[in-house]
Amino acid sequence: MSESTCLKIAQDRGVAFGAYHHFQFIILRQTTCSRINTIIAKGATFMPFPQLQTRSIHSGIYKDSEFSSVTTPIYMTSCFAFSGIDEPPPFDYTRSGNPTRQALNENLAALENAYSGFALSSGMAAIHTVLMLLGKDQHVIYGKEVYGGTYRLFNKVFPRFGLSFTPVDTSNLEEIAAAIRPETALIWIETPSNPLLNLTNLESLVTLAREHQLMTCVDNTFMSPVLQCPIELGVDIVVHSTTKYLNGHSDVIGGAVLVRTEPLAEKIAFLVNALGVGQSPFDAWLVLRGIKTLVPRVQCAQDSAGKIALWLQEQPEVKKVFYPGLPQHPHYELAKKQQKGAGAMITAELDTHKVNLDAFFKAMKLFHLSVSLGGVESLIEQPATMSHATLTDEARAKAGITPGIVRFSIGCEHFNDLIAELDHAFKVAKL
Repeated sequence: MSESTCLKIAQDRGVAFGAYHHFQFIILRQTTCSRINTIIAKGATFMPFPQLQTRSIHSGIYKDSEFSSVTTPIYMTSCFAFSGIDEPPPFDYTRSGNPTRQALNENLAALENAYSGFALSSGMAAIHTVLMLLGKDQHVIYGKEVYGGTYRLFNKVFPRFGLSFTPVDTSNLEEIAAAIRPETALIWIETPSNPLLNLTNLESLVTLAREHQLMTCVDNTFMSPVLQCPIELGVDIVVHSTTKYLNGHSDVIGGAVLVRTEPLAEKIAFLVNALGVGQSPFDAWLVLRGIKTLVPRVQCAQDSAGKIALWLQEQPEVKKVFYPGLPQHPHYELAKKQQKGAGAMITAELDTHKVNLDAFFKAMKLFHLSVSLGGVESLIEQPATMSHATLTDEARAKAGITPGIVRFSIGCEHFNDLIAELDHAFKVAKL
């Protein structure tokens, strides 16, 4: 069978070339042409489904060419057999690549509309890998209220290797611009920020960064691709802790790096292999399985979060509610423009003169006191002593992370049950 005939078969099966090259959904299904897989592996890609909910279920999944399984098999192998000298298989060693992880890579790229996606062993591995794009004496601008693990890496690890970091209020574009130096190479953004849920105008940020030839990276963990797609706004790199919303079941540790361009994809692919930070096949399979329910989970949790945020702001024990879906949030209008929803994370400042925080937390049954987020179960934490404990006292004070700040990750329980529990906890902990 000629190559042109094989190409026609591929196209008839929904494969597109050229214009959709950045959607890397390599087809490994069994076909009537033995050369289809080889041709497709060289660059043919699925025509993307327009709806995210459909892409989350089908993108990258079909790797079983022998039995046509409707789910991705777990390829639990450290290595793959060569046919002969100079005849390598598509994958040779699982640190370098694995079909299960490749399925997740493609799925993630489809969700974020990225050129390429990379599934890594943790969110911190993702951040580490991005920083390894930089060289000695280069400079990074980042938000003053970032996740504690990010702060630790930026302030206690990478400065030893010659990188420098400046924290700013990333909701203030003028403050970002003022921090740019000749050696600045990267602007690092969390939007919404962790834990106070401040927003950064990504379109304006990208314009500023391009004027100065700087890379931009957004940690999109809090929003997930369901509610925000930074690459569509021109951001160069997106990272996730896939432990959170993408997996959504609190049973795996994982991270992801998504990139907008081919040159960045080549650099990240090299680093993932060189550093050995790729995700294990079983963990990749868990994340892939979780993503199939990503859209309904996020929608359910967000619906409840909006109701709970409204209820919280009416409670006498609550001094302030931080939630982008409330009209009084300083970035409410930006949230409506930039995001597809306000999300399922809520932060509140409790009045410690009216409520005993320890008693409040201990009164919970549905809300688990834990540092994570984004699972089907609701979680609650005190950032000052938990997720952001690694920040110095001065850094926490500048970020506005006081002991009364409490972060809520709203899960998929019924909102009435969650409100009833919070109401009970406030009564038990009342001073």
